Amino acid sequence: MTEITAAQARTIIDAATAKGEETGFKPLSVVVLDAGGHVKAFARADGAAPGRFGIAHGKAYGAVMLGMPGSAQMARAEAQPYFMAAVNGVYGGQVVPVPGGVLVKADGVVIGAVGVTGDTSDNDVVAAMAGLAAAGLEGEA
Repeated sequence: MTEITAAQARTIIDAATAKGEETGFKPLSVVVLDAGGHVKAFARADGAAPGRFGIAHGKAYGAVMLGMPGSAQMARAEAQPYFMAAVNGVYGGQVVPVPGGVLVKADGVVIGAVGVTGDTSDNDVVAAMAGLAAAGLEGEA
């Protein structure tokens, strides 16, 4: 497999949102990007804040463009804030370096990223990983 299909993207979103609902998370927004950082699918749950697309996108975009999940980006930002500020400048301010940006892999190769926002960053990761599992894909959080 070399890319995330539209059907897989919808499965990821549906399963991530369902995980959030069944676990009692706040309303989630979920975006799925392909390996080039382009949006495959997005959904904002009822009750989620309208600005959540930008956050979900920034989490996923940073993951796929840097080849590292949000948790690694956050660690890098804490250790080297000037580097991450420069990276964010390179990408036009689109990077949100916190957990919730998950790399999507197939056979160890990055094929995209998922960004989830709405609850705590750790809970966002739980929802993202549930979505990936439902779609039969690997995730690196």
